[in-house]
Amino acid sequence: MKAYLNLLRIGDYRLLWSALVLNLLGDGATYAALAWITLDKAGAAGLGVLGVCLTLPVILGGAVVGPLLDRFSRRKLFIYDSVFRGVVVALIPLLAVTGALAVWHLYVVALVYGLLKIIPLAGTPAVLPELVPAEKLQAASGLEATAMGAANVLGPAIGAGLITAFGAPNVLLLDAATYLLFAFLIHRIKAPLARPEPEPSGDSDAKAVKPGWAPVFLLIVRDRFLLVLTLSFGAFNVSAGALVVAIPWLAKYEFHSGPGVLGLMLAVMAAGELIGSLVSGAVETSEKQMLRIGVLQLLSGAVLFFLIPTALPWILLGLALNGILSAPMTVLGGVVRMTRVPNEMRGRAMTLMRTVMAGALPAGSALGGMLLSGGNYNALIFSVAALATAPGLLTVVLFRRTPFRLGVTAADDQRTERGSDPDAETVPAAS
Repeated sequence: MKAYLNLLRIGDYRLLWSALVLNLLGDGATYAALAWITLDKAGAAGLGVLGVCLTLPVILGGAVVGPLLDRFSRRKLFIYDSVFRGVVVALIPLLAVTGALAVWHLYVVALVYGLLKIIPLAGTPAVLPELVPAEKLQAASGLEATAMGAANVLGPAIGAGLITAFGAPNVLLLDAATYLLFAFLIHRIKAPLARPEPEPSGDSDAKAVKPGWAPVFLLIVRDRFLLVLTLSFGAFNVSAGALVVAIPWLAKYEFHSGPGVLGLMLAVMAAGELIGSLVSGAVETSEKQMLRIGVLQLLSGAVLFFLIPTALPWILLGLALNGILSAPMTVLGGVVRMTRVPNEMRGRAMTLMRTVMAGALPAGSALGGMLLSGGNYNALIFSVAALATAPGLLTVVLFRRTPFRLGVTAADDQRTERGSDPDAETVPAAS
């Protein structure tokens, strides 16, 4: 807890974190309100369309937003995005008051949300190294993960309470106000948050970083830290996507119960993730950072075998342990990504990696639906456990003797390697 208190004493970080918490809670409340209005106007089928509009455009948005985060002022992008989305969300209650609200208006708002959500999602880790010293990045990553976990639990619950008190359209009006407050808090940050410039390398042969995605792909493919993290976390998220389907299936078909048991399972898993995020963020960064990530992934996959006996106590134990062990992976991995990626490529790289990981969730849900439709529950659990543990084992093997060093980027390592091999082919410094 001391690590977090020391971090929150940094004024700029405190403003960013407060804005992020506000944004995440507002997102949860907005989802609850949009879902409620959609159910009223279009039923369950409309709710399915709304879900696609909220999630699928995130992938397309990542392709557009990533380069913007590296070409323009990140402060201005945060502010413009927040003000624009606030205005779009406010249109729903205004249309409701005039009696002109149609279901397609809800889908448009959801599409705008999905397209632009990646700005704060990728922009936050992109600017963190500008706001906090390197030795505090792990605590900053832990608080970010904690905020996300808490918002996933509290945001929809707050939204549901506000819907009862004020009505769903008015909840969206309140959320529109939080978007404007987010923009105000970002404006108050003293750090420049300007368009990123190439970091001085001292390498006279280094070439300027090219725009577009090609340098980012090369950076990730050539740096085994980033490549292994991206692929292993993607595989783990396939596993997580399958659990999204498996948990409701268990509640309905194995336990023959209602939303209460489903809510209990989700709450236990979310509580485990919160505990894991809080604990890991307070731990100091280590040279064995990648080894730690591999061990955590190996263990978080192994505890999924607790889900094989379809008895509620075992299921809850497995979900709780999975949450406790998997959340620190995100925290520790965030430090590696923020350190290894040069500032001038951080927006694109964070966007790409988070988009890949988010895109793995639907693949897991499809896998879960396919296996469970045939009643192959045990096969599903073995599949998701293998998808989680195998990359963890690979990470342990690859990085058991490879140290992680704070402040050393992938470009620094490549320059060192070229310097030790005079015959090495010249490679752009940040590619």
